[in-house]
Amino acid sequence: MIKVRFLALLSVLALLLTLPAIASAQSVPPHLFIGTATVNGLSAPSGTVVTAMIGGEAKGSVKVGSNGTYTRLLVSSGSGSEISFVLDSLTADETATWEQGGSTVLALNASISGGGGSEGAKGGTGAAGKKGADGKDGSDGSNGSDGSNGKDGTNGKDGADGANGKDGADGKSGAAGATGAAGGGGAVALIALILAIVALIGVGAVYFMGKQNA
Repeated sequence: MIKVRFLALLSVLALLLTLPAIASAQSVPPHLFIGTATVNGLSAPSGTVVTAMIGGEAKGSVKVGSNGTYTRLLVSSGSGSEISFVLDSLTADETATWEQGGSTVLALNASISGGGGSEGAKGGTGAAGKKGADGKDGSDGSNGSDGSNGKDGTNGKDGADGANGKDGADGKSGAAGATGAAGGGGAVALIALILAIVALIGVGAVYFMGKQNA
């Protein structure tokens, strides 16, 4: 909507610049202004008078139309070059520099200041807004320093005995022992023979003694 209004204002400005009557009626060509007028952010009411002031003197005025725009504000030269604008009795925030035969599209904004009234009551708390989207994950922080070593844990219990293993294979035969020294075999045999003879003699003596007693 604002774009359409702006284009309409430019069209009006182009048409006004083509009018030859302006140059012929003024010995010094005026500065032409067109644009919008707002009061406290709202379109100025229809019929609001826009007045251009130079050095405290009114140098041109025009009324605001029904769509909040003003056209053909012709500002004649004055004692200075700075132009201020008044919407009825309110001074607009914007100013301009006067140029001979210039043309400017200018949006004028004025505000009504409060008159020192008491502060209004505090409004109630509004409804909670919708939950915003989750923010992006932050970058990973740097690694912290290593902590101190913990204490050694207690020893675990002994495990159960494992199953018996299989019997091992028989070992190899040991080497033969060294031959023993020769013993005194002949003397032993001789003693045995003498004992045998003594025994036979004793037996014979007992036999003969038995015969005599009979």
